[in-house]
Amino acid sequence: MTERLTFTLAADPPPRLDRALARDVPEAGAHGMLSRSRLARLIAEGAVRVDGRVATDPAAPVRAGAAVEIDLGPPEPSAIGAQPIPLRVLWEDDDLIVVDKPAGMVVHPAPGSREGTLVNALMHHCGDSLSGIGGVMRPGIVHRIDKDTSGLLVAAKSDRAHRALADQFAAHAVERRYLALCHGVPDPADPRLAGLRGVTWEAGGILRIATGIARHRTDRQRQAVTHEGGRHAVTRVRVLEAFHGAAALVECRLETGRTHQIRVHLSHVGHPLLGDPVYGRQRRMPASAPGAGAAAAFPRQALHAATLGFIHPVTAQRLHFDSPLPADMGELLGQLRG
Repeated sequence: MTERLTFTLAADPPPRLDRALARDVPEAGAHGMLSRSRLARLIAEGAVRVDGRVATDPAAPVRAGAAVEIDLGPPEPSAIGAQPIPLRVLWEDDDLIVVDKPAGMVVHPAPGSREGTLVNALMHHCGDSLSGIGGVMRPGIVHRIDKDTSGLLVAAKSDRAHRALADQFAAHAVERRYLALCHGVPDPADPRLAGLRGVTWEAGGILRIATGIARHRTDRQRQAVTHEGGRHAVTRVRVLEAFHGAAALVECRLETGRTHQIRVHLSHVGHPLLGDPVYGRQRRMPASAPGAGAAAAFPRQALHAATLGFIHPVTAQRLHFDSPLPADMGELLGQLRG
């Protein structure tokens, strides 16, 4: 079955069609994130239309607001191997499965992580009940969390569920609540935050961070805040507990779901996650603060996908799932409390 992806090019697109598509193709589309190489093949195959016309030149100029349609062929057999890896399953039916992923597990195979991933586990667990994604037949990953982030994910087992879940993610209709431990304590009285672009305070002491997020100019493994172009990203942060001014337990709610969004946004406002090796590596708690040693030794970003809520794509039932803090974050929390 052919899937059609439709979207509009955002402001200030790159000068080439292939680059503009790579920047703006929906992250949570039913076929996942399309690589630039695959987009180039689709252009060459005549599967891309811009403003109703077939586009065959990857270097063609484009305009902001252009309507894009991409036709994707039926999924191909997957080369990903099934592995009998234990899964913590919170919900499963004929159309979807909700799992609680441990820290350290990659969601999808990639260079350097070909085995031991969530997809390998789902291939074994789900058997022939699979949904197509990215042009390959494999469990329908409609959203991801980082390898070293723990917590809740939903995957589609049927194409109808995959399309409907992808639409909910694209419409920002999915409830996603994260718990995190960060350096310092976000404070409305902080004059530095008051003057920071993209930062506002909402009722109830909620810190709203709204910026663009794009790949870092020099480090391809990182994302960075941008105020010109990039993907629109909104994170809301609420302090749940403060620890002597040195750290805080915060609740983060995602309006959008960009790569590394919480980690990038909290680093941008000067409160990177404890243990974050990429966006918080220069930050240290005061040595005299309770839990400073445990925080310095924490081996991953202290981030947990604690709540996931959505409408069942077939039954229309409202589903809501909660996951408690994993043991490592719970122990760190106890150390910070002294």
